[in-house]
Amino acid sequence: MTMIFPKGFMFGTATAAYQIEGAVAEGGRTPSIWDTFSHTGHTLNGDTGDVADDFYHRWEDDLKLLRDLGVNAYRFSIGIPRVIPTPDGKPNQEGLDFYSRIVDRLLEYGIAPIVTLYHWDLPQYMASEDGREGGWLERETAYRIADYAGIVAKCLGDRVHTYTTLNEPWCATYLSYGGTEQAPGLGAGPLAFRTVHHINLAHGLMCQAVRAEAGGKPELSVTCNLQVCRGDADAVHRLDLIANRAFLDPMLRGRYPQELFAITKGICDWDFIRDGDLALINQPIDALGLNYYSTNLVKMSDRPQFPQSTEVSTAPGASDIDWLPTAGPHTEMGWNIDPDALYETLVRLNDNYPGMPLVVTENGMACPDEVEVGPDGVKMVHDNDRIDYLRRHLEAVYRAVEEGTDVRGYFAWSLMDNFEWAFGYSKRFGLTYVDYESQERIKKDSFEWYRRFIADHSAR
Repeated sequence: MTMIFPKGFMFGTATAAYQIEGAVAEGGRTPSIWDTFSHTGHTLNGDTGDVADDFYHRWEDDLKLLRDLGVNAYRFSIGIPRVIPTPDGKPNQEGLDFYSRIVDRLLEYGIAPIVTLYHWDLPQYMASEDGREGGWLERETAYRIADYAGIVAKCLGDRVHTYTTLNEPWCATYLSYGGTEQAPGLGAGPLAFRTVHHINLAHGLMCQAVRAEAGGKPELSVTCNLQVCRGDADAVHRLDLIANRAFLDPMLRGRYPQELFAITKGICDWDFIRDGDLALINQPIDALGLNYYSTNLVKMSDRPQFPQSTEVSTAPGASDIDWLPTAGPHTEMGWNIDPDALYETLVRLNDNYPGMPLVVTENGMACPDEVEVGPDGVKMVHDNDRIDYLRRHLEAVYRAVEEGTDVRGYFAWSLMDNFEWAFGYSKRFGLTYVDYESQERIKKDSFEWYRRFIADHSAR
């Protein structure tokens, strides 16, 4: 397939602050809920982000990797506890200066900065130690995060190409409050709906705050990890309402689906929605980000709906749905590989939310990468499976573009191996191998492949 992507198409890669920065007690930074979560036995092998990739000290060399890769955009997140380290809301200039230097260097290299404002590192002072109070359970959190967004936008201004309000709100709510997989790991099932609304509210308030401080030149976006399901139509539709449209419809249409209220009746009364909230949430944005990795296979069961409101669940309102094994092959994460679903999801989003430009803000594969040393002493990582994964998913994106879907960019996850949340350092997604003991960086074969792909498939 001869593929030349449209002029201006963004080819990038991505990272997140807690996953790469380290230096958790330097530069004025204070703990986040992920510091607490990882230090209290909730991650594999007790791994934490205390050091991670040491990007805080090595950022200049790591940005040179981006320059060598030939990307024209880089998606990274701001660590909130580094910028607003104390409950009084006062900005930490040392933290702001750190991110300002990153933006300036990216611009020097001709790389567009794509700033994610919230990538899960809520300051610990906004939540109780066990997560049962505060955090996204509280409406006030939305306003405090919006204040932070305004501070960042005032500092970085229109040097930033795009401000992304939220990364994967499904994870920050359902996984984190409905289930126990991510910080704070509350496991309160339907109580997650409260956090869904508050994080939606934060999105709208953040949009307003950024525009007030940075003006209209920078673009605004939000990134969702939609749950892409196959199987029984009724099960697929129910999960689409709970996992996807609970975010997309208020953000892009200014309303929650009435069906969502109907299927959650008895486990949530949605009394936390106040007059005027949906107008605040429904702010104009310039692009919708999609993080895509895999699909689910689901079917309706014979069980009745679980009636109690304390059920631990990442899909409250779907206790009568079964998740079935997916056909292989699978990545090291156990996720199936289904590039066609990326194409189908992009087309469906284009049809359901017409006029909304789309960006694939994350896509990548965890592999069992191993370092080999050649006879000349050169270290190598041969990751042909990752190359095949990236190629097939980029072909899926191109197919959608060719058929008229407005896709503006593709970001490979990730620039380098890093702290993979509850999985610690056991999973490697990077185009660059990181030796966590020495902090040596080794370009994998996929790094060179992606570099050549960008050069060969970008419009001149």
